Amino acid sequence: MRYISAVLYTALVLGANAAHADIAAAEAAREGMMKKLIFSEPKAVSSKTFTDPSGGEFTLADFEGKHVLVNFWATWCAPCRKEMPMLSDIQTDFGGDSFEVVTIATGRNPQPAIDRFFEEIGVENLPKYLDPRSALARDMAVLGLPITLILDPDGNEIARMRGEAEWNGESAYAVLEALLPEADG
Repeated sequence: MRYISAVLYTALVLGANAAHADIAAAEAAREGMMKKLIFSEPKAVSSKTFTDPSGGEFTLADFEGKHVLVNFWATWCAPCRKEMPMLSDIQTDFGGDSFEVVTIATGRNPQPAIDRFFEEIGVENLPKYLDPRSALARDMAVLGLPITLILDPDGNEIARMRGEAEWNGESAYAVLEALLPEADG
């Protein structure tokens, strides 16, 4: 029994250190605008719902099992317009079973305006989720736009950035590669 406990303890310690090492490597990879990406101890996310264009309801827990980059944005937000194509690049390069970019339009963003926004910037591979009353955004302490969160596979927030970033730059890619050593892309 003692042997099993020692093996279990060792496995838990090694697993915890590996996860910690990934975050430490991701933090070390931050340069330039990516310095605004602040890592924290994992914390639970809101269970408030958001929808897709056809009215289907989702929560952030629906994405558990993979790292998720959640971007809160709006059609009227100039920095959002600038960074959305970069988020599209990340989805193209890293998206798959272990990573996904989830974009959530928060506040008043009529569906025709969202469709036009995506068409004008040439983005076809990102979701058009909606948080029309900003219930999720408020519950997640989203103050200002854009706000980007990184969730771990357990569904906990591990990093947050306020404002725009060069999501398709070398530093952003290095951060994601540190978090996703076996990335699908």
